[in-house]
Amino acid sequence: MANRCEICNKELSFGCNVSHSHKKTNRTFKPNIQKAKVEIGSTVKKINICTKCLKAGKVKKIV
Repeated sequence: MANRCEICNKELSFGCNVSHSHKKTNRTFKPNIQKAKVEIGSTVKKINICTKCLKAGKVKKIV
């Protein structure tokens, strides 16, 4: 599954783990991407969408 929201283009981002001794190691932040069947205009499509866009009601999910 692609790690990109097709609505807001949210994708993988990078940062650091910081230990107690303040040693930094690389890490990744992954968005919560779900494959959902949604209605866009008058068509129904299966798209990859983040949960923030789903909760915000940016698209209508088909159950």
